[in-house]
Amino acid sequence: MSQYWSGRFAREGMIWGSQPSPSAEQASEVFRAAGLGSVLVPGAGYGRNTKVFSAGFTTYGIELSAEALELAEEWDPATHFIAGSALEQQLNTQVDAVYCYDVLHLFLEEERRRLIEASLAQLRPGGLLYFTSFSDEDPNNGCGRKLEPGTFEYKEGKYAHFFSDADLRSHFAGTEIIESGSFVERLQSSRGGTHEYILRYLIAHKIG
Repeated sequence: MSQYWSGRFAREGMIWGSQPSPSAEQASEVFRAAGLGSVLVPGAGYGRNTKVFSAGFTTYGIELSAEALELAEEWDPATHFIAGSALEQQLNTQVDAVYCYDVLHLFLEEERRRLIEASLAQLRPGGLLYFTSFSDEDPNNGCGRKLEPGTFEYKEGKYAHFFSDADLRSHFAGTEIIESGSFVERLQSSRGGTHEYILRYLIAHKIG
C-alpha cells in the first residue's frame, strides 16, 4: 500500500489538486464552534486538507510517504508534519480533534481497528473525531476480487473497504457518535480529469 501511494505522489505530485475537501471545511467549522485549538490529521498526504486547519488551529499531520511529505512541507509550512504510520501513536501529547479523510477504507479490518485506536490514543477525553470513508453506495463497491466482507480490490493493486452506515458506526462503537451521513465528493485530478466518489462521514466524541 505504501509503495502504491509513494509511487503515485512521485509521478503525479499534488494528485487531487490544491482545493480542500468540503468535509475539511465542515470539520473546521465544527471544531471552531466547539472551541477547540489543536487538530491531528492522520494520513495527511501532501497537505491539501491540513491547510484548512493550520490557518486557525495548531495542526499535526502524520504521513508515511516521503514524496508526499516533501510536497506537504512546501504547500503547508504551518502544519507540523510527522513521518510515520497513522496506525501507530506518533504524538507525545493529546490533541482536541482528529480529522481523518479517506484513510480508514484503505485498510483491512485489523488495520482499520489499529487506525482508530491510534487516533483515539492521541485525542484528549471529550475531543472530537471527524472521519470520512468510501460508502457502500459508491459504484465501485462489489467490483473486483473480494478480500474481506465489504472489501474489494476494485482496481489492480488497489483495494478499499466500502462502509454502510451501520458498519461505520460499529467501528466507532466505543465513542459517543454525534452524527453520520453521506455526500458526493468531486475531485479534480492533477491531470485534468474529474472523479466522483460517494463518501460517508462520522462525527464523534471520545468518551472518558
